[in-house]
Amino acid sequence: MNTTKRQDSLNDAFTKNFVSFAFGFIINCINGMFVYTYFKSVVFQQDPRYVLYIHLVINDMIMLTVTVILQILTYTVPLSFAPCCVMLLITITTNKNSPLNLAGMAVERYIAVCRPLHHSQLCTVQRAYALIALIWAVSFIPSISDVIILLIIQPLSVFMKNVICYPSSVYNTPYHETQSLVVQVLLFSFVFLTLIITYLKVLCAARAVSSSNQASAKNARNTILLHGVQLLICMLSYISPFINLMLVTAWPHKRTVILFTTFLFTNLLPRLLSPLIYGVRDQKLSSHFRLHFGCKGVKSRGKSRKRTVPEKH
Repeated sequence: MNTTKRQDSLNDAFTKNFVSFAFGFIINCINGMFVYTYFKSVVFQQDPRYVLYIHLVINDMIMLTVTVILQILTYTVPLSFAPCCVMLLITITTNKNSPLNLAGMAVERYIAVCRPLHHSQLCTVQRAYALIALIWAVSFIPSISDVIILLIIQPLSVFMKNVICYPSSVYNTPYHETQSLVVQVLLFSFVFLTLIITYLKVLCAARAVSSSNQASAKNARNTILLHGVQLLICMLSYISPFINLMLVTAWPHKRTVILFTTFLFTNLLPRLLSPLIYGVRDQKLSSHFRLHFGCKGVKSRGKSRKRTVPEKH
């Protein structure tokens, strides 16, 4: 997105930065409300499912914040190699965290439905935190290797130069392209196969369980299916360069508009999916959310009305 820095007029640049900031602020506020709900309720902190969920939300908030800041800085302040690499390191790592976290959540739902007797032993809060640490380690290794490749190939003086802070501009060697392709294929294949296998297992379990447990199995199946939808939307950020290339080739005079539009739909708006998919659908989480942000005044007014209504004689 920030490759458009010198091709936009002042009004266009201001409009795009304002829209990005507004979307980022609104989405982070919504996500922040769910984070607040999580930390105000001990019941969520003792459930590995919600631990993984809130990690996904916080990860998206970090990615969204750094991405918007990076875009605004690119339009306003010249960035040297060093701070650019740090911000790209955070952005790329958090971007890879999302699909891996989705795979972990799908496996947890699979165990809850297909191995219910072992769920309490296999899925603990401590193991959820260990999985989160593993996710960050797996995502961090390819990201830091990009920087290491730069240190090996480029002279140290390059880190003092100003750059257009965009991954394809900074990490532009054949080694980076090969590594990026391999990592993306492996990551997508692993997560996609995990979601397919867990969905089919839960689907088979839903047909075999008694009618009393079919509702739980159906809910888990729908949740994993939504994981797949969210995964595909998250993967849009990986194929956005190809989308940009095709659209810009077809309409070269609309280049900056195309780049900004794909930036919105592949980087900003998908960060709103986590609270919508899980926060709204989950009855326990949505009830606590309404308790903290929506229904306190209504409930108190309802109680006061009941107290003031005179008894019939």
